[in-house]
Amino acid sequence: MKNVLTAVAATLALNVIATDVPVSGNVQMRCLITTDIPGVYGNPLPQKLSTAVADGGVLPVVRYDITLADSYKAKITTPTSFSSSPALIDTVTWTGSTAVAQTSDAGMSGYEAAKVTYDATTEYDLTVAGSTWFSATLSATNGYDKAFPGGVYSAVLVAECIAK
Repeated sequence: MKNVLTAVAATLALNVIATDVPVSGNVQMRCLITTDIPGVYGNPLPQKLSTAVADGGVLPVVRYDITLADSYKAKITTPTSFSSSPALIDTVTWTGSTAVAQTSDAGMSGYEAAKVTYDATTEYDLTVAGSTWFSATLSATNGYDKAFPGGVYSAVLVAECIAK
């Protein structure tokens, strides 16, 4: 009888019961991007559209609010095409640049000197908590110095906050 009970106990010990226990969490982004000023193209020459103030345009301004220092980078890409426009038969040449316009903390003064630019993109390492405003100068020139046809022209500046 003892041997039978021992054999039954050994058999029961081999039957392992397991279950998966879910674990979840919610991580809130500590980076907020806000459009402070939408850009407006000026038309200083028939073949040129520009957001530069000297060209009659308005610089787009985007604000990054960071609540966790040294955890994010700003990635701003200037347009390389129109999102909507009249039909264009010539190639449009695009130029764009992004710059720090204003900061909420003196510790952010090195952002502009440390920026990394490639293609139409500029990246800033956001090492200090607070607000930083970035402005962009955009220019589109119609090919062969031909005038842009009349109509509404729109393009999109892409502002991203990338977790490091």
